[in-house]
Amino acid sequence: MKCNFKIRDKTSLDNFLKKEGRKNSAKRNLIINSFLLDDRHYSIEELYQRVKKLNPEISFSTVYRTLKLLTAWGLAYERRFDEKNIRFEPAHQAEHHDHFVCLKCGEILEFNDPRIEKLQEKVAKKYDFAVLRHKLELYGYCRRCQK
Repeated sequence: MKCNFKIRDKTSLDNFLKKEGRKNSAKRNLIINSFLLDDRHYSIEELYQRVKKLNPEISFSTVYRTLKLLTAWGLAYERRFDEKNIRFEPAHQAEHHDHFVCLKCGEILEFNDPRIEKLQEKVAKKYDFAVLRHKLELYGYCRRCQK
């Protein structure tokens, strides 16, 4: 699922929030921009630490509520990568992708391979199964942690 919304400027964000019946604030704006403009998989704590450096008045609950709103609006996905913490990923990625997850350092690498997608379609067809969505997560050790 692709997200049609992209933050171009403050006016775009204000218009989107207004359409959704929400008011914008400097704190919410900072959280949303920090999250959507980074190509990362943030835990709530990680995003909180990042935005707290920029505005010490931002609370953990404001970050939490904002991420939940982004998820409800389809601007973020919740992910659990074999860990206790939920991570949030921006939904404005160009296309479907899968993940490599390092079990030692926690690094998450995204990849896309059309051959995997074709094989999944072929297997689904063989079993007469209509796939609506999927995720592929491969766990192991990144290059740094293999050494």
